[in-house]
Amino acid sequence: MKAFWRSVLIFLISLIVLGLFLAAHLWFSLPDVRELNQRNPEITALMQYRMRQAELQGLPFHLRYQWVEIRRMPRLLQRSVILAEDASFWVHRGFDWHEVRAAFRKNLQTGRVVRGGSTITQQLAKNLYLSPERSIYRKLREMAITYQMERHLSKRRILELYLNIIELGPGVFGVQAASQYYFGVSVANLTPVQILLLAATIPSPLKHNPNRPTRQLHWRANMILKRLKFYGDISDSTFVQLQGELKAYLGHR
Repeated sequence: MKAFWRSVLIFLISLIVLGLFLAAHLWFSLPDVRELNQRNPEITALMQYRMRQAELQGLPFHLRYQWVEIRRMPRLLQRSVILAEDASFWVHRGFDWHEVRAAFRKNLQTGRVVRGGSTITQQLAKNLYLSPERSIYRKLREMAITYQMERHLSKRRILELYLNIIELGPGVFGVQAASQYYFGVSVANLTPVQILLLAATIPSPLKHNPNRPTRQLHWRANMILKRLKFYGDISDSTFVQLQGELKAYLGHR
């Protein structure tokens, strides 16, 4: 009996030592996010991943990526993206635990992943530094980088980075490149309807195209519009007007 408990103790100590080793390796291998206060990313991990995918498949790849300062982005675009992806962005510290619990329950009910719980900061951490692979270790790295970002970067800077590097189409990264690619205009000159469709594209940028909107994209754009009204970003009259313009735009496609 003593031998059994000795074996259990040795096993537990081994687990603790292994856990401490992995935690130390994880922490000391993290990128220094503080440098993002002074420089804009030239390329991201997701961009490199898409390049490798195209190369392995023998397909051409044209990277469209152009930086634009957040002050040149319409406020409606900023709010639409926040309300679509992370409504509590300005108040949380990198993790929205309420959304995580809601996503867990929804996915458990359906038996598959149909809802994510990642915040804008988490998405930024993943797109900037990590691969799209799903693993516990990658998720732990994402959480550690998210913590560091929220600690060392302002919310405004995090949002600026996110809007500039988010994937919005095949080889299209950032709202400026997406505005030019889909609509032929600078991000500053987007119409409200174009803004809604662009924000609605974010969860599935390789599946949806704002110029060829599906029913799902139409539904999501309307959902964002309703949230803008709910949170007081637009008036009732503007809501009705944009709802009509969105319907008319989709009717011509």
